Amino acid sequence: MTWNDNFLKLFRRCIEAFRSGNMDFESYYSEDDLAFLESIGYKPRELFDFVEDLADAGEPTESTALLIAAVRRDYLNVMQSGVLSEHEISPSDLPAKNEEFDGIRYLPRIIAKAEHKLRGELDPDIMYSCGGDRNFLRKHGNLHPADFLRHVWAADGDIQQIAKLIKSQSA
Repeated sequence: MTWNDNFLKLFRRCIEAFRSGNMDFESYYSEDDLAFLESIGYKPRELFDFVEDLADAGEPTESTALLIAAVRRDYLNVMQSGVLSEHEISPSDLPAKNEEFDGIRYLPRIIAKAEHKLRGELDPDIMYSCGGDRNFLRKHGNLHPADFLRHVWAADGDIQQIAKLIKSQSA
């Protein structure tokens, strides 16, 4: 019942390490930390990406990182029955940044990233809720990245449903 507290303690410890000049994120984690991250469907690099962006750009906040982790953990437990996917996509597998759906540039890319984030299939060089994702979500109704993940989960592959959501938020 305290996974969220463990996540925040680990996040705060990692941000301290980063701010003290330690860029070797692999040194941040003990074996227990790695087991914890795996239990919630998180990869060590994913947490580091949130730490690095917060330290360098001031966002996403630790609460955003926690909320995204909660969605991923829920998906792992509910949809994947606690079994991690063995599939991983590479950056070249993603739609191009300028690709459109229903006149909405970047939508195919962020949906693909969200779907693979939910399943824990992002290559370590791909970050869900990177600066480009955050800019897209801000521009289209200021959607929170965790809420967008939940909408993608609920849409169950129906890209038109997500396009409709984005258009309604942007109006």
